[in-house]
Amino acid sequence: MLAESEDSEQIIDKVAALDIGKAELVCCVRLPGRGSRRLQEVTTHSTMTRSLTELASHLVETGVKRVVMEATSDYWKPVFYLLEAHGLTPWLVNAREVKHLPGRPKTDVQDAVWLAKLAERQMLRPSFVPPPAIRQLRDLTRYRIDLIASRTAERNRVEKLLEDACIKLSVVATDIFGVSGRAMMAALVEGERDPKVLAQLARSRMRAKIGRLEEAFNGYFNDHHRFLLARMLSRIDSIDADIAAVDEQIEAQLAPFAAAAARLDEIPGIGSVAAAVILAEIGTDMSIFPTAGHLCSWAKFSPSTKSSAGKTKGNSATGHGNRYLAQILGEAAIGASRTDTFLGQRYKRIARRRGNKRALVAVGRSILVIIWHLLADPDATYTDLGADHYTQHLNPDTKKRNHIRQLEALGYTVTLTPAA
Repeated sequence: MLAESEDSEQIIDKVAALDIGKAELVCCVRLPGRGSRRLQEVTTHSTMTRSLTELASHLVETGVKRVVMEATSDYWKPVFYLLEAHGLTPWLVNAREVKHLPGRPKTDVQDAVWLAKLAERQMLRPSFVPPPAIRQLRDLTRYRIDLIASRTAERNRVEKLLEDACIKLSVVATDIFGVSGRAMMAALVEGERDPKVLAQLARSRMRAKIGRLEEAFNGYFNDHHRFLLARMLSRIDSIDADIAAVDEQIEAQLAPFAAAAARLDEIPGIGSVAAAVILAEIGTDMSIFPTAGHLCSWAKFSPSTKSSAGKTKGNSATGHGNRYLAQILGEAAIGASRTDTFLGQRYKRIARRRGNKRALVAVGRSILVIIWHLLADPDATYTDLGADHYTQHLNPDTKKRNHIRQLEALGYTVTLTPAA
């Protein structure tokens, strides 16, 4: 059977490749020569701004059409952004796809030449690098996630410190960092040790637990614990202030994308914070991902296919993708699973058969597909199919046959009689 292919062996006339390190980079430029021969220029440059500017100007004068570089740590970022600002078309490529042939010496020069040869023959694919506005939003949302992780770690240290002093506040209080808990810990820092006085600081529903609180504060909290608790609470307050400041900046940066964020907010499980994180990770221009399947594959929410000799191998794992996007989609899937919606019912159906983890990944992928359609079509709106979608559209004959098969497997003979 014959099939058409769009593969092309056309060589890009003018191409440059960069092997980037922390202090310097090697640039290989390949240009047309006589006949089928190619001219090659290899130079080494500092990664300081002045040297990079000179390199960018040289590439512009040479008429280079494409500049390719590997994703080496974070060293590629300033180079990529500077070349982009000079009107060039930089490509960031995955280092796994450009490995040099085994058995050959490996140097920065040879890596740059090899990368240039692959680029001129169009054997590379560019990685997704969002535009500047999305990059700035991404920096803020990722920093916010890291701040929350730091605050969580510090709160865990506080709980361990109280346990070390045999202060069992976490046994009585659901959240020791609520209004009551913070007031009690502040009193401990100020020198109060009387369990009855500390218990009386309880507020609202906590006042019903005063007797248990008095028992919980019967420990041996000393000056050593007091010093550490003061430092930890101060750090938590500082992180809270930083998170509030970052939230304000995120709101300002999100303003141009407010309409897109509002549409994503309609999806069950996604709130304003989750919408901001998702937009920061995938952007708003879905032309980069031709279909929803491409987006799911890029985000590693599609099972991988490994087939050899007619046999499928592996466990169909999705692999590791963007951890920030995976985390927020997982949280959204958990939120959606608790709703009486199509996504909630989808989670329950899959969880019964395949387990909770596979159900979360499946619902996360469904959410990602919905997101792609909402961003790809500005006029699209989210409409829930309803929790009864499966029962309304299920083939009754198929359901009847499945029930009969299950009963017969248990040793019964089934005879169906239509209801009157």
